[in-house]
Amino acid sequence: MRVTVLGAGTMGHGIAQIAAQAGNAVTIRDIDNAILEDGLDAIESNLQGGVDRGKVSQEEKATTLDRIGTTTDLEEAVDGADLVIEAVPEDLGIKHDTFEEVKAAAPEEAVLASNTSSLSVTEIASVLDRPGRAIGLHFFNPVHIMGLVEIVVAEQTDEATVAFAEGFVEEIGKEPVTVRDSAGFASSRLGVALGVEAVRMLETGVAGPRAIDRAMELGYNHPMGPIELTDVVGLDVRLDILEYLQEELGERFRPPQLLRQKVRAGKLGRKSGEGFYVWDEGEVVGVSGDLEGGR
Repeated sequence: MRVTVLGAGTMGHGIAQIAAQAGNAVTIRDIDNAILEDGLDAIESNLQGGVDRGKVSQEEKATTLDRIGTTTDLEEAVDGADLVIEAVPEDLGIKHDTFEEVKAAAPEEAVLASNTSSLSVTEIASVLDRPGRAIGLHFFNPVHIMGLVEIVVAEQTDEATVAFAEGFVEEIGKEPVTVRDSAGFASSRLGVALGVEAVRMLETGVAGPRAIDRAMELGYNHPMGPIELTDVVGLDVRLDILEYLQEELGERFRPPQLLRQKVRAGKLGRKSGEGFYVWDEGEVVGVSGDLEGGR
């Protein structure tokens, strides 16, 4: 199968890696060669980590990298593709523009998928002449480790596309969970609901970030607490999702003022070096200064 991934960022290069590891020919397209190079470097690093842990052979690493090509040209990227997965920024306008470009260049029989984590796949697909071939494939970060792919069925998606998507997810070694298109789907809606309540607890002084996170890690066996996960996802990303869910589903998803203040201050989590925690080289090294009084 020929798979095209649009976007070489965190999600895009992760999707490309696991598709190539499963034996597919993969093309990654981005608008900047530097971003493509960074994406390839990240894939090689992930694979080398697998080699070091004895999970990936040197031969598998080499053949996986050989299956991945890159380009900045959209027409070249989608030429002959069986599946096109967009992993562009979580902005409806950008996704609409991407699907508009893809529909003019990709083969008519190609399945077009969005990696959106919360936006309406039905609305994203509305720009297509044949929206029945559109579907959501919501991967989770880090893609090469997380086992779930949420398949989001738009109002227009036809049964053949659903079957194709479920088969692809199983082929790449992931577990498909199929849901109907609704704001936040299942995973983001539930995950954000837990995360926003945790931030409200911080805001009202119920407990500090470490206490909240440990409560969920030890009491509910979560691999990562909701405050740390918010830092990993990105506070700006969480804010955007909450604003969208508030508009679609009501006041229970209203973003806490503390979250807005953090984003305005540029404290976006792990990627900026500080959010609710302080980060160094991808690891938590302390609690943000304005929360140090919390346990």
